[in-house]
Amino acid sequence: MSNILGGIFDVATKRERLDLLQATMARPDFWDSREKSQPVVDEVSRLKNTIEPFQGVVSQAEDLATLAELAAEEGGASQLYEEADGLARELDAALDRLELVSFLSGKMDAHNAIVTIRAGAGGTESCDWCAMLERMYVHWIDKHGFGYLVNDMQLGDEAGIKTMTMTVTGEFAYGYLKCEKGVHRLVRISPFDANKRRHTSFCSVDVVPQVDDDIDIVVNEKDLRIDTYHSSGAGGQHINKTSSAVRITHLPTGIVVASQSERSQHQNREIAMQLLKARLYQIEEDKRTAAIQQADAEKGDNAWGNQIRSYVLQPYQMVKDLRTGYETSNVSAVLDGDLDPFINAYLRMGSPAKNSFRDEG
Repeated sequence: MSNILGGIFDVATKRERLDLLQATMARPDFWDSREKSQPVVDEVSRLKNTIEPFQGVVSQAEDLATLAELAAEEGGASQLYEEADGLARELDAALDRLELVSFLSGKMDAHNAIVTIRAGAGGTESCDWCAMLERMYVHWIDKHGFGYLVNDMQLGDEAGIKTMTMTVTGEFAYGYLKCEKGVHRLVRISPFDANKRRHTSFCSVDVVPQVDDDIDIVVNEKDLRIDTYHSSGAGGQHINKTSSAVRITHLPTGIVVASQSERSQHQNREIAMQLLKARLYQIEEDKRTAAIQQADAEKGDNAWGNQIRSYVLQPYQMVKDLRTGYETSNVSAVLDGDLDPFINAYLRMGSPAKNSFRDEG
């Protein structure tokens, strides 16, 4: 197994690269320039996140083999078989996690993610749906130990959220959350309808990677319209009420970004510029790779034909991903942040390798 997995993950090459980078970090002048040192530190972290789980899986496999041999020597009644069965289940789960890491090989997958949720067709219903999606993602973020900061939030006129943007921080945040990009559809009996009729609502979710400072994105000041305004919305400890919120409109593309998370107008402007650069970077990446449509066209209209996932609460309960076909009737768990089965199915579907490494050898 060690040779099979090592070949799939190219562990030998990664170890050589890690040794080289760690030698670089040991130099006395390494920390003199944060601009040069930070990319090295980030790459070391990414390499360790592949190598260390691999080493753990190999160790577990060796322990299981040893335990199986001992159980066989003691005979069929040995209690070691039960222990081996438990270890086998742990190994299976570890292989699942390792397999998913192998799918996160995109250029920007290891980066932080900028998530924007917008209410679409459906008025107050869609604003409430937007708030439900925000809660769902926050629960998923918390379960995975990621961090997040609400950059901007505009509340609905009667309830919910019209639009919100947050930066999700953590290893592979973008690699995982890019699976959520698209239109999400909700069908339920409306709590805002006195006649208790069934309503359909739509929200779009946009996800782009946060770009590093060393990635050169040229933004011409004359192409920007910068507005300041009083912040609004409830974000608890993750958002500050401030009179120095900043909104930037990129005139050539029509992209609008905003930040109200900081008390300083200068800091909010810096954050808004980071959000803008991330959106512009993604558009250029989409153009160069031609793998997906341009960012604005990709979201499409917030209506029936562009949805990626459907959430039905009445007359039956079902969440179904229209890209992968994965579905579950446990809607409550999904809305409480149990998104991993959907994310995993999407990553497996999009992997260049058609066969799982479980089938190797």
